[in-house]
Amino acid sequence: MSNNGKITTAFSMSLDGFVAGPNEDFQQLFAWMMGGDTDYALKIGENEHKLKISTESVKMYENAINTTGALVAGRRLYELTQGWGGHHPIGAPVIVVTHRPRPEWVQNDWPVTFVTDGLQSAIEQAREIAGGKSVAIASATIAQQCLNAGLLDEIHIDLVPFLLGDGVRLFEYLKVAPVALGDPHVSVGQGVTHLTYSIKK
Repeated sequence: MSNNGKITTAFSMSLDGFVAGPNEDFQQLFAWMMGGDTDYALKIGENEHKLKISTESVKMYENAINTTGALVAGRRLYELTQGWGGHHPIGAPVIVVTHRPRPEWVQNDWPVTFVTDGLQSAIEQAREIAGGKSVAIASATIAQQCLNAGLLDEIHIDLVPFLLGDGVRLFEYLKVAPVALGDPHVSVGQGVTHLTYSIKK
């Protein structure tokens, strides 16, 4: 059975296009998460993380949580976050694209699937798990691969008012440029502008 939920990706990004700063520093990219006037809690693993964000950012988070049915990540991100303690903040099952076996530290009751036969298989399995909801791509390299393969439907950018000068660019290795995007949906928060673009195909 095939499901038709959108394939989306979302990143906090500096004005000069970086989604990670030098030495994988995220301080400026996520400063907006503590710069608002509304208390908001995200569950990561067994712990709640308290944020201070704007009401517009709350709406953005709630929409993502309600519409996302599965999340695809690369092995490096999954290990860097220690699998989000078994509970990604979006609350959806995780599909990991990898060439290696499941790590021993991953608990059996965690909602995670390790896919070793390529990106296309990972996306197909994620769509099945999502059950018609959207599939979110969490890793920059996986997002680039999806864009190059024509799989990505939507790009969400949390644009922050910083110029980082160096780091990891989200669109570093495009093989299909130019990519045409639709007019953005724009939502202005505190210390961040939320931009959502559909990809024209």
